[in-house]
Amino acid sequence: MNTDLKFWAVVPAAGVGKRMNADRPKQYLPLLDKTVIEQALQRLLQADIFSAVSVAVSAADPYWPELPVSRHEKIITAAGGKERVDSVLSCLQAISEVADDSDWVLVHDAARPCLTVSDIHQLIDRLVDDPVGGILALASHDTLKKVAGDRITGTLDRKLIYRALTPQMFRYGLLRQALEMSQGNPVVTDEASALELQGLQPKMIEGRPDNIKITRPEDLSLAQFYLEQQQCLG
Repeated sequence: MNTDLKFWAVVPAAGVGKRMNADRPKQYLPLLDKTVIEQALQRLLQADIFSAVSVAVSAADPYWPELPVSRHEKIITAAGGKERVDSVLSCLQAISEVADDSDWVLVHDAARPCLTVSDIHQLIDRLVDDPVGGILALASHDTLKKVAGDRITGTLDRKLIYRALTPQMFRYGLLRQALEMSQGNPVVTDEASALELQGLQPKMIEGRPDNIKITRPEDLSLAQFYLEQQQCLG
């Protein structure tokens, strides 16, 4: 690995998580002895490889300034945007004075608190010499149906389908350019899709199944179980 390379983490955290039906955005819900976002950021900081972690939050967010992690020496707070692409771009802008185009950026969901340090290092080790970059992903083991309304119109070949996880890792300059060209495009729901629109083919790295995203209320209990199991295994 080139020792001159720098690695940066980006965490878009301006969402409200409406499907949780909670009194606050899902990233601030309690999970064990911390909040969801604190658990996610702790994993990134424990990896001990990032020059900084840029976190995008809403301007009117009353919860973020109250968290001790918001004042961590490696945390940079950026302005959150309307869409994910806007928040990620804001995070990239926040480190533009210190990041080079050739540096690597790992974008991670604030609502994925069970990411392991080993998966962070696996992703970096597998992609550091890759010309494009790539993502953590998980093979689908379920039978997948294509539907129109409430009717099945076909069955997809699950051998060709993977669930996109995070982090997603790309060069700073390439990622920023792809996202700037993708603003307002509803097809772009993650960073990899922005690169795909540029004709590039990101690499898929198999991730762990416990790297779940908090989306619904029942996900909190599952995340707590996974975190407790990870702690038991060391």
